[in-house]
Amino acid sequence: MFKATTILAYKGKKKSVIGGDGQVTFAQSVILKSNATKIRKLYHGKILSGFAGSTADAFNLFDMFERILVDKKGDLYKSVVEFSKEWRRDKYLRRLEAMMLVMDRKHLFILSGTGDVVEPEDGELVSIGSGGNFAISAARALKRHSDLDEETLVRESLQIASELCIYTNDNIKIHTLED
Repeated sequence: MFKATTILAYKGKKKSVIGGDGQVTFAQSVILKSNATKIRKLYHGKILSGFAGSTADAFNLFDMFERILVDKKGDLYKSVVEFSKEWRRDKYLRRLEAMMLVMDRKHLFILSGTGDVVEPEDGELVSIGSGGNFAISAARALKRHSDLDEETLVRESLQIASELCIYTNDNIKIHTLED
């Protein structure tokens, strides 16, 4: 569904980490940019977020989510519920083919314009975007068969995704929260 984005989040024992690639693709054949930033720190650096969808939509949704975080005094759980309601009610924004990942040290959520607020069953690993399945598969294998720290696991998983998905590159950016 979402081409040109790979975002991976890992809520580990010591750190919460989100990473994303930098490729922006137009249609199926033109790479417009290789160093885009698709992840952000929000609410005084206490919340990590990543976005799959168009750039203009990302700015609108990040701004809306940050406003709600401020209103809810940084409570991520309350913020995702309110954000989902607002996103769903907005006639323009609800039609976006977009998704967001948001996390802190306690929670990890996938959000969409259809009103979805999903906290993964394992509560640890989530990915979105066209390379998301490659990244999460790599992350699960690396987690099971290595003792990599959270940041290295995310970086290596995104690197593997970049070698498999034509819409993902190896210009990887990472943000981390620690206890």
